[in-house]
Amino acid sequence: MAAVGMKIGALAGRSGLPVKTLRYYEDLGLLPATGRSEGGYRLFAEESLRRLQFIRKLKTLGLSLEEIQGCLAVHDAGDLPCGDIAIQLESQIERIDGQIKELRQLRTELKGLLAGWQSKPAKERDVICPNLHV
Repeated sequence: MAAVGMKIGALAGRSGLPVKTLRYYEDLGLLPATGRSEGGYRLFAEESLRRLQFIRKLKTLGLSLEEIQGCLAVHDAGDLPCGDIAIQLESQIERIDGQIKELRQLRTELKGLLAGWQSKPAKERDVICPNLHV
């Protein structure tokens, strides 16, 4: 009896993700194949679509594939990963807050630099742009 499931090309078409991405996810253990066809093609269950939607959602929220893998491992062990996801999202908020702080500092530095900017500074030997003071 032949194994049941969809080939990776069909999964790619239905999920909107490239075959290369699906193979990468499979290599990382994020997307397990359910078996192989008689011709040796990887087969994936219908559930793979929901799993890919989950991966995509967490990626859009800024989680790394490694963090997503941890959440999926909890699910695959039979537990709900909601608590783990909440911890990851809190960490993501902290990362974003740090990035915002760094961007504000950069903005202040840029505004200060432009405040004293000369459109036609005097040429100085071996200086590429005198406005930058490097």
